[in-house]
Amino acid sequence: MEYKLELRQKFQNIPPILGKGGIAVSLRDEVEYCNLEIRFDRRKIRDLIRELIQAGYSLIWSETNGTFFISIRAGRRLVRLRFRRVRNGYKMIGDYTIRDPRLAELMERMINDSRGHAVVKRFKDRRIVIEDILFGEIVRLVEVSGMDHRVVYQRNSTVTTEEMIRAFQNRRAEERVRVLRLELDYELAVLREALSEGRIADAEASKKRLMEMRKEMLELEM
Repeated sequence: MEYKLELRQKFQNIPPILGKGGIAVSLRDEVEYCNLEIRFDRRKIRDLIRELIQAGYSLIWSETNGTFFISIRAGRRLVRLRFRRVRNGYKMIGDYTIRDPRLAELMERMINDSRGHAVVKRFKDRRIVIEDILFGEIVRLVEVSGMDHRVVYQRNSTVTTEEMIRAFQNRRAEERVRVLRLELDYELAVLREALSEGRIADAEASKKRLMEMRKEMLELEM
């Protein structure tokens, strides 16, 4: 699946640098990536690190508290990618502003290959081109110039049942994580009270419930 490269060339008039995924990025562009929903397994992250090294980037990576970090030196700027551990791998989190065309190309290929979601803002001269990307495809493209904006492209196609199920499952898991954190705080308070009062049986029961919560958290977003 490829981005609609013709749209970008026609309406942005940007000389393209074509990569493996057919992505167009101008050398003069500043590109901002927001509302990312990109999921990986650990092998994909290793492949990403290998590709960055082969491309000549200087980088450092580490993992702490369930979050994997890749710090990339791009010219004078440091870009720090963050991946949070989730149920079946890792989810890319945060917003990123990138000026390096090769990094921008790589970022868009990741969105494309993983069929991810994102809002991409391209800054060029005094214009901003905003792309809404859903399941790896541009569904809406808007050009902003000063106070004026116009919808350049709007996809008029239905979302498949599979896409609806995936979006619903992701949203439901994130909602459950928020509730689970509140339940965890409450159960920890129960455990502290039981231990302070010497109620061993209650403390053991609380520990059992905490272990069940931990297992559920590992299966969800934690």
